[in-house]
Amino acid sequence: MDAKQAVQIAKKHVAEIFSDEPIENVGLEEVEFDTIKNVWEITVGFSRFWGHPSNFVRGLDSDAVRTFKTVRIDDESGRVRSVKHRDVTGAR
Repeated sequence: MDAKQAVQIAKKHVAEIFSDEPIENVGLEEVEFDTIKNVWEITVGFSRFWGHPSNFVRGLDSDAVRTFKTVRIDDESGRVRSVKHRDVTGAR
C-alpha cells in the first residue's frame, strides 16, 4: 500500500471508532513507515466537542484543544493493529 491508502484507512478507522463521540476537524498530522516492522504509523488529529466552552463559540474558538491518535496499520494486510494516544505537549 502507499501512504495515501494508509492515511485513508487511518482516518476512516478513527471516524468509525469515535462515531459515538462528537469529533470534528479530523485531519492528518504525520505519516511514517516502519521498514523493520512493515507498519504504517499515521497520526490523526481531531477536535472533541467537550473541548469547546459552548456550542455558540465552537465555530469561533481558535484555541480548541486537539486530540492526537497514532494509528498503526499493517502494510501487507491493511489491517489496523492499534490506535494509541499521541501526547503532543502544548498542542492546540
